[in-house]
Amino acid sequence: MSDALKSLKFMAFDVDGVLTDGKLTYLPDGSETKTFYTLDGAGIRMLQKAGITVGWITGRSSPAVEHRAKNLGITHLAQGASDKYKVYSAWLAEAGIDFSQAGFMGDDLIDLAVMKACGFSAAPANAIAVVREH
Repeated sequence: MSDALKSLKFMAFDVDGVLTDGKLTYLPDGSETKTFYTLDGAGIRMLQKAGITVGWITGRSSPAVEHRAKNLGITHLAQGASDKYKVYSAWLAEAGIDFSQAGFMGDDLIDLAVMKACGFSAAPANAIAVVREH
């Protein structure tokens, strides 16, 4: 296991395309639905059980995200975030955690700055090339 994973205290995730299949389905009333993977939820619970704080930072806003986060006991949720690095920096400062003890999983350019700052980063297989390569 890498040193970055051994010292991990906070792990944050993008939502669309990372915790969901990336599709947006709009209902006739204008609301949207998202599909979350149940195995991701199990993994998040394992992180929490191991004492790692989990957060979600997403550029979009959706009641479905809020509902799923609440269901999993996510204590740090930022929706409509245009600067994910700024959000994560504030969370880490509040917790007294350095970026070297933090991880982030993202799939798009908006995620790259925070991924580069973290001691650990990951991307799903369908992330854009520059993010996968990081």
